Formats: sequence, structure tokens, C-alpha cells
Amino acid sequence: MPASLSLRLHPQPLSVVRLADDEPPPAWAFAGRGIAAAVRRDGELGVVCATARVPDGVAREDGWVALEVEGPLDFSLTGILLAIAEPLAQAGIPIYALSTYDTDVVLIRDAAQDEAVASLERAGHRVSRVA
Repeated sequence: MPASLSLRLHPQPLSVVRLADDEPPPAWAFAGRGIAAAVRRDGELGVVCATARVPDGVAREDGWVALEVEGPLDFSLTGILLAIAEPLAQAGIPIYALSTYDTDVVLIRDAAQDEAVASLERAGHRVSRVA
């Protein structure tokens, strides 16, 4: 497990959205910059995107922000998510994990930002806030 990670806290409000599994990834989720992702499995299409982009009437869970591991990360590294999840779990902070080709992103509840940063810093990680 890595001794110390550098993370960036993105304050943009994010939502986790559930769509039907036969729907295409929605263009509205990816309109503009910022964190956005789509994952399909049998039974649903899960989308993460800026809260402001989600249309009314869509099944969603609001109130998330993103912690991004500074990358790029080598695919051979192990324990990256554990190094983040463990101190947050000990603090009682739920996460929603995503990965891109270059790095990992962990969503935390907006209301838990300060406690999450403090927990991660106590675990030896560095957290900067993106303006």
C-alpha cells in the first residue's frame, strides 16, 4: 500500500444517476468539463456527472464531490483505493469509487469534506483543494 498519496478535492457538486441499461450514455452528462463517467451492467447504466447537468425526473443521488488521486498511476500499483478507503471507512465516511485510464477518483459526501480531508491527512496523504 502506498505510504502517501497526493489528492485533489474538486468542490463541484456531483450526482450519481441511474438510467435504464438499454439507454446510451447521455450527452448531457458529458457536456462541458469536470468529472463525468458512465458504467453499464446488466440492469442499469450508472452515470456520475455535475449535478447541474442532470435533468429533472431522473433517478439520482445528489451531494457528492470528488477526490482525485494525482496521476498518472501505473497499472501495476496496488492498494491505491485501500489507502484512501481505509481512513475514510474508519471515519464513517462512505465512498463511491471510479477509475480512469490514468488515475482513481473517489466520491465523498459534500457534507463530509472537512472530516474526509482531516482523516486522509492523518493517514499521511496530502490533499489540495481545486478552486
